[in-house]
Amino acid sequence: MKFRTFPGLLIAALASGALHAAAADAPSPRAHASRGTTLDRVVAVINDGVVLQSELDTQVAEITQRLHAQNVPLPEPAVVREQVLERLVLEEVQAQRAEHAGIVVSDEQVNAALQDIAARNKVSFDQLPEKLTSEGLVYADYRKNLRREIQRQMLRSRDVMQRINISPRELEQYMERQKNTASGNNEYNVAHILIAVAQDASPTQLAAARQKAEDVAARAAKGEAFNQLAVTYSDSQTALEGGALGWLKGPSLPTFLADVIPRMKPGQVSEVLQTGSGFHLVRLNEMRSAAGTQIVKQSHLRHILLKTSEVEDDATVQQKLATMRAQILAGSADFAVLAKTSSADPGSAVEGGDLGWATLETFVPEFARQAAALKDGEISEPFKTQFGWHILQVLGRRDFDNTATAEREQAYQQLRESRVDEATEIWLQQLRDEAYVELRL
Repeated sequence: MKFRTFPGLLIAALASGALHAAAADAPSPRAHASRGTTLDRVVAVINDGVVLQSELDTQVAEITQRLHAQNVPLPEPAVVREQVLERLVLEEVQAQRAEHAGIVVSDEQVNAALQDIAARNKVSFDQLPEKLTSEGLVYADYRKNLRREIQRQMLRSRDVMQRINISPRELEQYMERQKNTASGNNEYNVAHILIAVAQDASPTQLAAARQKAEDVAARAAKGEAFNQLAVTYSDSQTALEGGALGWLKGPSLPTFLADVIPRMKPGQVSEVLQTGSGFHLVRLNEMRSAAGTQIVKQSHLRHILLKTSEVEDDATVQQKLATMRAQILAGSADFAVLAKTSSADPGSAVEGGDLGWATLETFVPEFARQAAALKDGEISEPFKTQFGWHILQVLGRRDFDNTATAEREQAYQQLRESRVDEATEIWLQQLRDEAYVELRL
């Protein structure tokens, strides 16, 4: 059993490549010198940060071992080192941007993510450190790098996800197209190679990038392993996973692939495709019919949310919620009235804290876990999420035919997701282009 952090395309590459030590956490040169050992060396300077030789060596060893285990043919060691170094550079650029933006990941968020990881790997939270150790991972390092990964996710949500807007007209057109295509009933296992092009690329640079993509396509057509070509040549964030995008539902395919992939046969490699981020090749590895689940489990929830401030810290807010809970249980206060007068969630406060019927997957992990553990009518103890402190009550549960009611919302999410990957690649290229980067390999 190999531990992953979060599911999903956007962070699959980051999850598998996150276990490295930050420059700031490396032992000082003075400490090394006092022991007479070799000093660590800077292999890249990124703005006011660095990547160290020790970081690069650790990542190269880990990724090489993983690719061997996955039977991915490896290119020359120098090529792997260049790809790994480029990933570390991008991670450092994102970390610096997140810090400048004031994005901080709390211990509670890290713990919630670790609980989610433990649950999905079928071990308890307390067993997680031991299990990680058995797989050769240091718990403290894993936790530190998970924090960085969450920080990058929060940054991407702010800089990429929130800028993807879907108009009502676009949504209607998308839903109409879905009615007339079979791809929505299928899932596709796809691999991808990107030859990136800067936003301000000259015609000569565009021509060179296209020629490189055509050369890679010709090598793939002659039977060279696509995953090895991806490790060697791809500029995508999935390069060191052999270009693997994993299983994608038809509606969740990146927009520029939505009409290409359904027409391909398993094992086939596409022609060179051009988008704003560069030139692409995709390989369809497998296809399968998706089992459409029509009945979903829904819960009817209500909550009261309080937030900390300069005046009220965590302990104060937690105690206020505990007092409210005691008053509700004693019958001296009404949940809905307290929510209307006190809750910091403007959307639900006017409804007496009522969140309506929803699947638990729509909530953040800690909120969903609390809801799943409650009996109908039971009120939780105060607990904290990234939004603040809550008390939560389950008003009921039901099996619900999701087909008609959720169709529009599902279509919106699928259309949004289909644009995320391309937007993310462009965003990463912009961050890279704007940063001062000096490689010292």
